[in-house]
Amino acid sequence: MKKWEYKIIDSAHIAGGIFRGKKFNEIEKFLNELGQEGWEIINLDFNDVTGQMDFVGVAKREITG
Repeated sequence: MKKWEYKIIDSAHIAGGIFRGKKFNEIEKFLNELGQEGWEIINLDFNDVTGQMDFVGVAKREITG
């Protein structure tokens, strides 16, 4: 049976507000880095304020070993 671990992604709770005032390409870079670590985004809710993005989401990856 597969086992999963989950990660909450919330721009409001990251020190320094890592996504506050970030552009789409900066967010894509971060999400691609998560993908390289094996994380799969399973839910993402964006709040677009004047072209700047904030979001809340959930990612999962399989626990191996």
